[in-house]
Amino acid sequence: MDLDTLLVRYFRTADLGMVGAEALASGIERCQVDLGLEQDRGKRFALWAMLYLLGSAPDLDVAFENEEDREAARNFMDLLAASEGDVVS
Repeated sequence: MDLDTLLVRYFRTADLGMVGAEALASGIERCQVDLGLEQDRGKRFALWAMLYLLGSAPDLDVAFENEEDREAARNFMDLLAASEGDVVS
């Protein structure tokens, strides 16, 4: 699952700047429901990562049963936090 595909699936566009507040909330809600239903670990991680980027991800212990998945999510969060200082203006 790539990010553009997920954005189109949940928000009908890959450009979140084109999504209104109501459509954004609706897409996030649908994604959260799908996260709760998804059994594939990779797909669950992709859904969680997108929700994290949107500020709507559930806590790691809620989202992931497997400690390896929780550790991968922590690494993802750490990488994003470290990259915030790499932005070139």
